[in-house]
Amino acid sequence: MHPEVVQDRPGMCPECGMSLVPEKKRHDHSGHDKHEGHKTFSFLQKFWIAVVLTVPIFFYSEMAREVFGIHGPEFAGWQYILLTLGSAVFFYCGSIFLTSAYRELKARMPGMMTLIALAIIAAYAYSVISILLGTGHDLLFELSSLIAIMLLGHWIEMRSVQGAQGALKELAKLLPDTAEVIRHGKTETVSLDALKVGDKVLVKPGAKIPADGKILEGQSEINESIITGESKPVAKSQGQQVIAGSINGDGSLTIEVIQIGDHTFLAGIMRLVADAEASKSKLQMLSDRAAFYLTLIAIGAGGITFIAWLLAQAGISTATERLVAVLVITCPHALGLAIPLVASISTTMAARNGLLIRRRPALETARNIDTVLFDKTGTLTEGKFSVTFSSSDEALALAAAVEGHSEHPIGKAIVLEARKRKLTIQEATSFKRIPGTGAEAVVGGKRVFVGQRGGAAIIVEADGKKLGIISLADQPRPEASEAVKSLKQMGIEVAMITGDSEEVARQVAQSLGIKEYFSRVVPEEKANKVKLLQSQGRKVAMVGDGVNDAPALTQADIGIAIGAGTNVAIESAGIILVKSDPRDVPKIFKLSRLTYNKMIQNLFWATGYNVVAIPLAGGVLASYGIVLQPALAAVFMSVSTVVVAFNALLLRRQVI
Repeated sequence: MHPEVVQDRPGMCPECGMSLVPEKKRHDHSGHDKHEGHKTFSFLQKFWIAVVLTVPIFFYSEMAREVFGIHGPEFAGWQYILLTLGSAVFFYCGSIFLTSAYRELKARMPGMMTLIALAIIAAYAYSVISILLGTGHDLLFELSSLIAIMLLGHWIEMRSVQGAQGALKELAKLLPDTAEVIRHGKTETVSLDALKVGDKVLVKPGAKIPADGKILEGQSEINESIITGESKPVAKSQGQQVIAGSINGDGSLTIEVIQIGDHTFLAGIMRLVADAEASKSKLQMLSDRAAFYLTLIAIGAGGITFIAWLLAQAGISTATERLVAVLVITCPHALGLAIPLVASISTTMAARNGLLIRRRPALETARNIDTVLFDKTGTLTEGKFSVTFSSSDEALALAAAVEGHSEHPIGKAIVLEARKRKLTIQEATSFKRIPGTGAEAVVGGKRVFVGQRGGAAIIVEADGKKLGIISLADQPRPEASEAVKSLKQMGIEVAMITGDSEEVARQVAQSLGIKEYFSRVVPEEKANKVKLLQSQGRKVAMVGDGVNDAPALTQADIGIAIGAGTNVAIESAGIILVKSDPRDVPKIFKLSRLTYNKMIQNLFWATGYNVVAIPLAGGVLASYGIVLQPALAAVFMSVSTVVVAFNALLLRRQVI
């Protein structure tokens, strides 16, 4: 399996694709985590073994004799003892590189492991032949020190990768291992797998909530910050819902389980995060292609270097040493890590801030957005209408009868007001929704229409005759003005779209400081408004929460769905706001810009490093006495990888 591809999969070994997530938290019981040769600690373990075996080999190396003037005692068969030590390092400590190279070649995607394998095979084969023929030259020290340094570099890198790919692990840790279920009047502790929908669960103060549920008894403040990004605890009482993984406050709660397993809110978030980490951005695909071609270039450059040194009559030992140095220093490790690590960190940062990245290209595109188009109702406004005026109870009662079949916030507000006034609400038949205008139905033998006819107020008509008007108000969210201001400060234009009248749209737009708005837009026309903005050369992000927003979310350059919205809207979006807070929208663009800058920095370093490294390893400065030994080449390669990893980790320090 190609390591540059596998690194993008959360919780997976970048060399073989085996799981690195503890079995207890994976719940898939695949057993891949038992593949001991690819655990992070295994790299460190083999590194120390390689170091111990390399020490005696060093005292018999040409470097020890020529640089330090020392040489180990010679005795009968000492060369074969060294070969035995070198073979142990090659076959045991270096086995991970050999098996991973086999997987790369089997997948027809040669990469970093292929280069390392070729380098150590060349060094080992030359050393075996040299010792058997008694030439007095070998590369066993270069071989063993190279493997030791590569193992250390991999261990450092995998520690960084595991630290970055924290989104899924952090989410998995949110769930408790057990739950206290109340059955037959008694409380018993059961595993999460044993929970069923309808179970009554006791959640003690400070405990984690085991499943999505509804509070039957008690009241408390729930900490939902890890899941929703909301820093303040949320007060919850009887009848309200709670989310699996959130933390109970000081109160004791009895909840009824309404969702378990893969159907919980937390499981849905985990799927979205996993999808995001498994998806690739354009820059990452460019990085993968560059790493693949760099592998081919390295093999070609290594071959040319080997032949050139042979033609220069430097000897096969020197030629092989230069070949190994080129293959090692050109390993596209840093290039393969440059994008996936940054992408993984940004996904984690997004999740911590209440942003769920469904499609990673959406986050990459966000940096180019210059216009944000907000759907008004439920996004910039509360979406909770209240009746402020009714010309008559008769009109209100008939309107409530029609709207009893509607899920629209305005319809719900009319029904609620009629019930508050204890009006008689008749049964309505032949209900029909008129998109962008209102609804009609037959009530008491009359065809009743409820909707707008060009004004701000709701008109109530019976058989074409006007009976009265109803006025409603939907106040802007307190945080909407701040969101609009933040976007403008970032140089992003803000527009608003709504099905409401011109008067209502203008009033809301003015209160929020929005100059451009579209009013009386029927649902099927919302996507056309997005196209209109795009035809002006703009890059548009659409923010919405309803079923009728789905086409516009899809049409936009990126779709941003409010998490509290419908499933259709969420499925149509590339980015989801867990909280219904428009202030989270600017965070998307800031994170996108920070992420892109880090990716470019890493690509620049990874590619620039190789431009200098290949000629240097090939020996272009040998005439000046500058020769890069294979072990030192491995150090440089590892350092370049660590630099890329460290630079990526600096992204965590950024505040969005």
